[in-house]
Amino acid sequence: MFTFEVALEVANKVGGIYTVLRSKAESTVEELGEDYCMVGICNERYVAMEVEKMEPVLPQMKRTVDLMREQNIKVVTGRWLIEGYPKVVLFDLDSAWDKYNSWSWELFDKTGIGIPDHDNETKRCVLFGFLTAWFLGEFRAQCGKKSVIIGHFHEWLGVGLLMCRMREIDISTIFTTHATLLGRYLCAANVDFYNNLDKFKVDIEAGNRQIYHRYCMERAATHSAHVFTTVSDITALEAQHLLKRKPDLILPNGLSIKNTQCMHEFQNLHAIAKEKIHNFVRGHFYGHFDLNLDKTLYMFIAGRYEYSNKGADLYIEAMSRLNHRLKMINSEVTVVAFLIFPASTNNFNVESLKGQAVVKQLKETVDVIKDDIGHKLFDLCLRGKLPNEEQLLDRDHVIKLKRCMYANQCSSLPPIVTHNMTDDANDPILKQIRECNLFNARSDRVKLIFHPEFLSQTSPLISMDYDEFVRGCHLGVFPSYYEPWGYTPAECAIKGIPSVTSNLSGFGCFMQSHLSDPEAYGIYIIDRRFKSYLYHFCRMTRRERIIQRNRTERLSEFLDWSRLGMYYTNARRLAIDRTHPEFLETTRSFSPTGSVRLPRPYSAPSSPFGSRIASPCPSDAEED
Repeated sequence: MFTFEVALEVANKVGGIYTVLRSKAESTVEELGEDYCMVGICNERYVAMEVEKMEPVLPQMKRTVDLMREQNIKVVTGRWLIEGYPKVVLFDLDSAWDKYNSWSWELFDKTGIGIPDHDNETKRCVLFGFLTAWFLGEFRAQCGKKSVIIGHFHEWLGVGLLMCRMREIDISTIFTTHATLLGRYLCAANVDFYNNLDKFKVDIEAGNRQIYHRYCMERAATHSAHVFTTVSDITALEAQHLLKRKPDLILPNGLSIKNTQCMHEFQNLHAIAKEKIHNFVRGHFYGHFDLNLDKTLYMFIAGRYEYSNKGADLYIEAMSRLNHRLKMINSEVTVVAFLIFPASTNNFNVESLKGQAVVKQLKETVDVIKDDIGHKLFDLCLRGKLPNEEQLLDRDHVIKLKRCMYANQCSSLPPIVTHNMTDDANDPILKQIRECNLFNARSDRVKLIFHPEFLSQTSPLISMDYDEFVRGCHLGVFPSYYEPWGYTPAECAIKGIPSVTSNLSGFGCFMQSHLSDPEAYGIYIIDRRFKSYLYHFCRMTRRERIIQRNRTERLSEFLDWSRLGMYYTNARRLAIDRTHPEFLETTRSFSPTGSVRLPRPYSAPSSPFGSRIASPCPSDAEED
């Protein structure tokens, strides 16, 4: 049995599917061995760094590749340099443009789907689809009829799957949609999406957004596949209404935990990373630094800059209400809330850079004086004298400290955004912050910092990569409105960091159905109406937060591909059962087996808890 996994993001980092394929590779290779291969496109930018080029060892694949090369198609074969070391076949789309006209006509002739001349992205998908169908067809011919071949296709570009079926190639096909194309467009238009799923006139909606041809390709692939799957229950409901087919199976996304687990060391890593965030905060609030860092909580939201879909609007509104409640009770807790969204910027904010420089200079001056005082203290004690203040801190020291302290003065409020935005006046996040009057005043118990760039260790502001930054925070907040899966809360969980997610995200639905009490494990699932999760989190003691982080970290094995890979195994078996049942050794049930529901942890304080069904569901709050 041979399995080919087909996606544009094989050794080509574009979005979340790249993370799925890369993290899943090791467990899949362990299961399927040399009979597993990934098929993608040749992006030289990543191929040069991530792919070890070599000729195929398997005779059937070698002959197939040679036949395509004889037709002037550039095919790169080798191994992807990731855990598992999987085989890859990558097509250079530029070498196939001379065949585009005949292929696009064949697509229109057999499916009725025409491609607009201006849509170059879809044209490239057509090239990739036909090259994939050509490759699988030739490989099928080389193998004969004794072998089973599975083609697993990802995302809306299902042209390869379509042509395999149109040309009647003997391939068992699986199609996985990670998010429907039309669903993304509808949510971006701020419509009441989930409450109107059954009311959308899908053809009209796709036509109005000039994506009807793409929608038709996705829908045709959905109905042509032997097995149709998606990544979560919420996306399954979306696909059922928009693509008009109920998924056969749910394939939840996992992570490779081996490289991220730190056993009991993760609490120490949290403290080290938190100290780095402390250093940034000291500089950012220079001139206004009155925070008690032992009572300061770091919360963050991160992802693509999709203001409503990612829940940035709800995040800012929640922070505004949290600020009001903390001020009302005169809380000593301060919340520093980060927003990490890549946006269009010109350069770094001068005030942000100045703050880091001023505080760095103060730290260096204090270190020099500290060493000097230490030498004096040691020398005087060695002589049997008890030093006084004047003997330790001389006039030069006082002058240096005063100079640094005067430089540390600042009349303006600490900046909200760390960069100069290209369109500051119309940026949706900054507009809402102004409406909520969250300007980092001394009286505010919630301080906002908008970092419109992905984190990097080379940054002069926050010199940390994303993983380290997550470790240093106390809570990730991801109240997404449209999130087919959502890796950000999962990445928090494997690092032992509690998170807030929504029951409109795939991850939230998955946890809701597998944990008896998600909150006890540090997974707060909101129903997209305001609740006091953040306020309650701020009221927790430091010991309670440590205990909760310990429970959250235990979920890491639950999210590992070694456990979740069984869902993909079931999909492959179901595809074979529907095409070549005689090849199965035994008849099995294809519902995901081994699914568990974790009980409430014994260390959690006793309290009643409900078992709400996965979304979409009505709020359990009182109606107005």
